[in-house]
Amino acid sequence: MTALPPGLTLTLSNDPDPAARAYLMAGLTSFHEALLGPGTSGPFAALLHDSVGTLQGGVWGRNYYNWFFIEMLFIEEAHRAQGLGATLLATAEAEAIKRRCTGLWLDTMNPNALHFYLRHGFESFGELPNYPNNTRRVFLNGAPEGSRTPNPQIRSLVLYPIELRVQHAA
Repeated sequence: MTALPPGLTLTLSNDPDPAARAYLMAGLTSFHEALLGPGTSGPFAALLHDSVGTLQGGVWGRNYYNWFFIEMLFIEEAHRAQGLGATLLATAEAEAIKRRCTGLWLDTMNPNALHFYLRHGFESFGELPNYPNNTRRVFLNGAPEGSRTPNPQIRSLVLYPIELRVQHAA
C-alpha cells in the first residue's frame, strides 16, 4: 500500500456516514459535468397495488444523462405470468422516451428474468461469472420500445453454470 501524503488519514467503515457519500457523489457529479456538460438525472417508479392498496410489485429506475437504468422489476408470485412484467417494462420504456433517453440498461441474476428481457429485445453486453456462487450477473441493454424488435424466436433458455445457450424456434 502506498503511504498517504502528510496530513491525510484513511478511515474504514462498515457503517459510513451518508454525508460522506453525498460529498463523494457531489464531487463525481461535478467532475462528470465538467467533462460531459450538465446532465439530467431523476428517479422513476411504477408500482402495482391490489384493491386494498397493498404493494404487489413494480419497476424502479432512473435516468442519468441519456440512459435509463432499470434498477428493479418485481412482481409478487401470485400475479406473475399475466403480462404484468411486460406492462411494467413498457411503462419504464415510455418514461425513458419521455426523458429523451437513447437506451435502457439493467442487470439480473435470475435465469427467468434473463429469458424475459431477451424475449423483449434486450441484448446482453456483459456478465460477471460466479456471481453469486455458481450463477452469473448478466448486464443487458436495449433501445426504447418501438426502436428495437422483440425476439419471439427465443423459445427457451438452457442454462449451464457460466454459459448461456439460446434455443431458437424452428
